[in-house]
Amino acid sequence: MPNTIKQTLSDLELSDKEISIYLTLLSLGPSSVRKIAEAADINRGTTHDALKALQKNGLVSYYHKEKHQYFSAEDPKVLKNVVEKRKQNLEEIAKDAEAVIPELKSLWSAIEERPVVKYYEGHDGIKTILQDVLDTVEETKEKEYEIYSSADIRPHLYKKFPDFTKERIKRNIFVKAIAIGAGGKEAGNDERRWLTKTGGLPSYTFIYEGKIAMISLDKNDSPRGVIVEDKNLFETQKTLFAHLWKTLK
Repeated sequence: MPNTIKQTLSDLELSDKEISIYLTLLSLGPSSVRKIAEAADINRGTTHDALKALQKNGLVSYYHKEKHQYFSAEDPKVLKNVVEKRKQNLEEIAKDAEAVIPELKSLWSAIEERPVVKYYEGHDGIKTILQDVLDTVEETKEKEYEIYSSADIRPHLYKKFPDFTKERIKRNIFVKAIAIGAGGKEAGNDERRWLTKTGGLPSYTFIYEGKIAMISLDKNDSPRGVIVEDKNLFETQKTLFAHLWKTLK
């Protein structure tokens, strides 16, 4: 039996036993529980439970003949009904989730002074940080953030998100960058000033909407980073950045 068939039935939330019973019944035709159980090599109790579940999904029906109960698989096109039912259920779940998000967020942010620190490793982790920068800033009125751009880190930053700058520009997000060390250039919807220094710094910093993200390299040049969510730390870093920005050209 092709794995794609079993995987599709599994995606429709049929259990392994239900899949086995259903496929067996399709091959056998109308059969008794005993015959189905023997053919599927599953005990009768489990077979009976699986048949009940399949009936509930409209995939199996039964009838009586000469005081015996026989089960029969419905036309496989009934699977379309199962898909439609699941689609409707998911739409209802999505609406319910959307409705409770505001209440959950109020609970989550109830402790205003609570700092949150999230740690990420590797290029996939850095991609998560970059995605958070875009998603967070896009929701703000100003659509702007600041960075300390380091020549040492820059080559490692966008390996899993090479279109980061294009995506930033597409979302109309503006960035002010203080470049530390050589290199770096304006790419659009940004402004850059340079801090004279031989070489770069061992970290790259994003300052954005109540958060600070810092990225550095370990001894193997693998990137790692943290996102710190703290209003006071954010305001401090933003003030220091603004002061330094005014002194640079």
